Amino acid sequence: MKLPWPRSLFARLMLIWLIGISLVLAVSFALFVGERDRVGRDALFEGIAQEVANVADVLDRLAPEERARWIDELGRRRLRLSLRPPPEHLRPLPPDHPMLPALRRAMPERKIMLFAHSRGDGPHPALLLSLSLQDGSSVSIRLPGVAPLAELPPAPPGRLLPALAALLIGVSLLTWLGVRIATRPLSRMAAAARALGEDPDRPPMDTRGPVEVAQAAAAFNQMQQRIGEHVRDRTRILAAISHDLQTPITRLRLRAEMIDDETLRTKIQADLDAMQSLIKEGLTYARSMEADRSRQTIDLNGLLEALRDDAVDMGWSVALAGTLRTPFEGQISALRRALWNLIENGVKFGQQVDIRVSETSDGQTILIRDHGPGLPPEELEKVFEPFYRTEASRNRETGGTGLGLAIARNLLRTQGATVTLSNPAEGGLLATVKLPRRH
Repeated sequence: MKLPWPRSLFARLMLIWLIGISLVLAVSFALFVGERDRVGRDALFEGIAQEVANVADVLDRLAPEERARWIDELGRRRLRLSLRPPPEHLRPLPPDHPMLPALRRAMPERKIMLFAHSRGDGPHPALLLSLSLQDGSSVSIRLPGVAPLAELPPAPPGRLLPALAALLIGVSLLTWLGVRIATRPLSRMAAAARALGEDPDRPPMDTRGPVEVAQAAAAFNQMQQRIGEHVRDRTRILAAISHDLQTPITRLRLRAEMIDDETLRTKIQADLDAMQSLIKEGLTYARSMEADRSRQTIDLNGLLEALRDDAVDMGWSVALAGTLRTPFEGQISALRRALWNLIENGVKFGQQVDIRVSETSDGQTILIRDHGPGLPPEELEKVFEPFYRTEASRNRETGGTGLGLAIARNLLRTQGATVTLSNPAEGGLLATVKLPRRH
């Protein structure tokens, strides 16, 4: 049966950390037990070594003929002593046996050798110690309570380092897992928030996951729905106002024709034209914030050449340089309107416009540069605000509604593109349009 996975992010993180702490405690306990065994073993070796040293000192004080009489009495407790040398077939144990350092510390002046000695009354061999007395004679001592090297635990460094490495790796993996679980929903939220700015009508977020993430995703989806409804309501309101104002404007045009004063009639007609243009631009701006899901392959070279030809036909000075190898997947009418607004803005304030295109690793770049006076640095972003007009645009020759650049940016954003303004070193104003590459 599959165990239920906690739904809340808090419970999941708590479970992960509890498991991690349990593993840490288990490893720590294993290290403690191992260290305790090592200390106990070292204490045992030190005690045996000191007892052997005491026996050797006593044998040194006895006459050679008395040693045989006392040999059994001296080893009665746990040592088995013999005045004979060890059998020749026994091989000495390696010098890294943990018993040897204790013996050398207790008897630094004596020659000591350690052998593994098989015994018939036990399943494991015992240790056989051979040492020399002061008169040069040899004593063999069997240590029945101590196992040879093969029976002993590994040396502490060889046991401690792998355990510490395993502990470090385990804590790192658990930390990575905990951070990933905690941050992945936040990453999805951030990606959804960025996508919402480009496409308000994007599909809603997936609400699966921990309770906190599901609640945040549901709130985000509700916010997205309300934003979409607000934009659509505003567009409908502006469309209705635009439609309803057409009738009184038309009546005013007819009545203006009845005015005998030609100068007054011309001024009224100009005011009516400005009113109608403002209404249309306001409606276009509202519609520019609505994402059009219809995508098609756009030949950017052909589109830019057509825009340049249209501008030249209107008497504008527009030049085009460079070619693009890959097409763009987008909404052609929106892209055409955005680029045309940028070209028209450049001609209006800089008379001459140069367009240059290039390929980048992540898409295409379109540079639209005019030969005008440029803009102050603090106004490079403000001009994208609706109805914002610089001082240079407040005259009759260059006046407008202040919506052209705002419309261009909105239309490009709905397709994942960006537009920024800068003052190049060679003068004028440079509009940089970056179109993303569709995968």
